[in-house]
Amino acid sequence: MNAPLYVTPTPLPGGMPPTTAEMADLLRQLLDTQREQVSILRAQQAASDNLARWRAFLNRWNTEFPEVGGEVKQAMPALERAYLVLIRDLLDRLRDVQEDLGDDFVLTEFLDRYGTKLSQLGNMISNLSPIADAAPADAPTA
Repeated sequence: MNAPLYVTPTPLPGGMPPTTAEMADLLRQLLDTQREQVSILRAQQAASDNLARWRAFLNRWNTEFPEVGGEVKQAMPALERAYLVLIRDLLDRLRDVQEDLGDDFVLTEFLDRYGTKLSQLGNMISNLSPIADAAPADAPTA
């Protein structure tokens, strides 16, 4: 039932094993290919560096808006705290009405009260966080 499986190497074209010079050439080609792959990966990584993109954005507008990076950095804790307070309130309210969320009126009231605020605050934090991260540590504030 379980017969052994033997795999023999495929003969090279021409039937002759490669010479030392051919092997060295093949290894050089492999090294060149790997170097090229590394340079491509480095270029891809640099192109996808969002922080560098936001730093360039702030530098481009630094003469007209020098204080924006620092002000965003200062504002982030207040926005994050407001977001967490809203989440805590939402969870407290959810605990009170979780059985009644099937009721259209209760669901509508719950979404009206928390949905838009939570979405907008989350959107603000998502948009401003990269700017705060990219701002220099000694960024001026107004």
